Amino acid sequence: MKYLLLKHYRGGPDPVGDAVPMDRWTPDEVDAHIRYMRDFAARLEESGEFVDAQALAPEGAFVRYDGEGRPPVTDGPFAETKDLIAGWMIIDVDSRERAYELAAELSAAPGRGGEPLHEWLEVRPFLTEPPTVTE
Repeated sequence: MKYLLLKHYRGGPDPVGDAVPMDRWTPDEVDAHIRYMRDFAARLEESGEFVDAQALAPEGAFVRYDGEGRPPVTDGPFAETKDLIAGWMIIDVDSRERAYELAAELSAAPGRGGEPLHEWLEVRPFLTEPPTVTE
């Protein structure tokens, strides 16, 4: 079953420790974090559990359709940066428990001072079939 592991810039139920944004880390701290993420993905590639991972830039916009002949309406930058998605990883594992185990390990990526971030990751399963609608 495939799961999406969502990394948020800030947020989660209760932040642990000093949640300093990555743009205030030293270059060595950023390099250590990225190296951890790459090593983690490489290990999952070897086990066949890795599907994809991407990091996202902090800027963005909301876009919506506003009727025929009208341009899309955009609203950005986002009002709350804590709600931005920093990136994601898609994994393909045998169980929800394994997805949680890997998310917990990914949560320990080093942050400022080399300490584990203990960041909250959102774990979402992919739909395997369309939802059933009942009346």
